[in-house]
Amino acid sequence: MENGPATGGLAVDDISSSSPASVVSHWSFNVSRRYQHLLDKSVPHVLYRWIACLAVALIYAVRVYMVQGYYIITYGLGIYLLNLLIGFLSPQIDPETQDGPSLPTRGSDEFRPFVRRLPEFKFWCSITKAFCIAFVMTFFSVFDVPVFWPILVFYWISLFILTMRKQMMHMIKYKYIPFSFGKQRYGTTDGPNISKD
Repeated sequence: MENGPATGGLAVDDISSSSPASVVSHWSFNVSRRYQHLLDKSVPHVLYRWIACLAVALIYAVRVYMVQGYYIITYGLGIYLLNLLIGFLSPQIDPETQDGPSLPTRGSDEFRPFVRRLPEFKFWCSITKAFCIAFVMTFFSVFDVPVFWPILVFYWISLFILTMRKQMMHMIKYKYIPFSFGKQRYGTTDGPNISKD
């Protein structure tokens, strides 16, 4: 009796004779594996990923503008994006609560690159998923809650200003910049200047 090909996968006869639940499980496993493969291939292409994210955001904005509604979804999306931005700008280990080594504060301290609480790839992936989910939600009228949208814009802007102010005060207090450009170099790296006379 054969259980399938030598590669360990299921044979066509095994799939057709198995229960529908196992077929769906096998299919969802293959889809998730292909999705993860595409995500893994997109990691080094930072610029193209962000251009695609911008395109998805633009499509969502055009959709909301065309239907003149779903402002509460946009407000919720804005709050979620603000939360992601705070995670992106924050260090992985909060200096207020850590007991171990801290961020370098003097030029003589050892260089340590800034490690984010939310890495860039997860930041991009979460933003893109959020825009896609919000876009799908705009096709269901149950989410189109009538609301006076200028109030939501005012609330979001005030929340953004207060949150960024708090984040910047945290950066100033613990003397870190959320972007790492490598170790700062002083002088030339040519070595000693020895002339042969």
